[in-house]
Amino acid sequence: MNKVVLAYSGGLDTSVIVPWLRENYGCEVVAFVADVGQGAEELEGVEAKAKASGASECHIVDLKDEFAANYIYPSLKTGAVYEQSYLLGTAMARPVIAKAQVELARKVNADALAHGCTGKGNDQIRFESCYAALAPDLTVIAPWREWDLSSRESLLDYLAERNIPCSASLKKIYSRDANAWHISHEGGELEDPWCEPSDEVWTLTCAPEQAPDRPEYVKVGIEQGAVVRVNGEALSPLQCLAQLNALGAKHGIGRVDIVENRLVGMKSRGCYETPGGTIMMHALRGIDELVLDKMTRSWKTQLSEQFAQLLYDGRWFTPNQASVLAAAESLSHVATGEVVIKLYKGNVTVTQKCSPYSLYSEAFATFGADNVYDQKHAAGFIRLYSLSSRIRALKQTDNV
Repeated sequence: MNKVVLAYSGGLDTSVIVPWLRENYGCEVVAFVADVGQGAEELEGVEAKAKASGASECHIVDLKDEFAANYIYPSLKTGAVYEQSYLLGTAMARPVIAKAQVELARKVNADALAHGCTGKGNDQIRFESCYAALAPDLTVIAPWREWDLSSRESLLDYLAERNIPCSASLKKIYSRDANAWHISHEGGELEDPWCEPSDEVWTLTCAPEQAPDRPEYVKVGIEQGAVVRVNGEALSPLQCLAQLNALGAKHGIGRVDIVENRLVGMKSRGCYETPGGTIMMHALRGIDELVLDKMTRSWKTQLSEQFAQLLYDGRWFTPNQASVLAAAESLSHVATGEVVIKLYKGNVTVTQKCSPYSLYSEAFATFGADNVYDQKHAAGFIRLYSLSSRIRALKQTDNV
């Protein structure tokens, strides 16, 4: 290898990977940092840190708007939720990061890509599946599957032996991944499913017990399956998400504690905080209730499960993804309207909803008198609907 572009975060793992690549592959290392909305604190000093560990260059690429508009919003239109709980924040960010990493590799004429994912997790598959689709000619290096370093202690010792500065320490017990959509937490006490997460686990949202005692209402405007307004103000996808994140976090919205099935076969426990995303999902479901008929809603449920699975499994750049997104997009043409949502101590409740494409008709649904529905017609419908059951029962009594 002559030049490798490393997906670099500035954390302990990638701080070790930079000198390890230079020593074991004799190559130049270019650090690539993706800004997907993890926050200024995580990005502060990252360029200096990368160069101090041996990187020849460090490129910080702002992907926040692209992430929100081209990955989060399309995924929202499908309604994807993994295993009924996880809103796919980590999985959703990987394709936009991998794509930008490949683009940088082409720009600097690199012949290899590297990442800091372990051999136990999903992210190695997500990144490398994207690499395969976008740059099959580039070699992929995954140090965690090659080196003999096996613990946090050994990584810290590796840096200390080379006098490479690192702010990491043995006191960090949680593994976290943050972006504009969510923050995830793994490790520490969470490795025991019998252990309730402590207050130290949660970093984004207020505990529901400590949330305001008065509910807050937020009006969400939706056009063709996309959230475009918050409390009447037109905003970009990233701005909508930021506003709803702040509102949801204040009221303890969007906490999830799940033991999930990883793609590699093992189960893992993760705690996720997705306040704005949770509000968006409820708002979009509220509109779907109005505009989609019974069979179409059932079909969208199938699409949602399909998309959640392919997104979790790292199959973004595939015909499967394109076809499911196309189907979801076709259903979103009528997903326009406004929803009022009540936020209260961790709960999200849709209290009002309207749409110009609503199939709800008070004239038909009313319990009062009406002039549009003849209840006698239901008898014939029920007789035909249950005809197979009637024939089966008659045959069992030998009457037919």
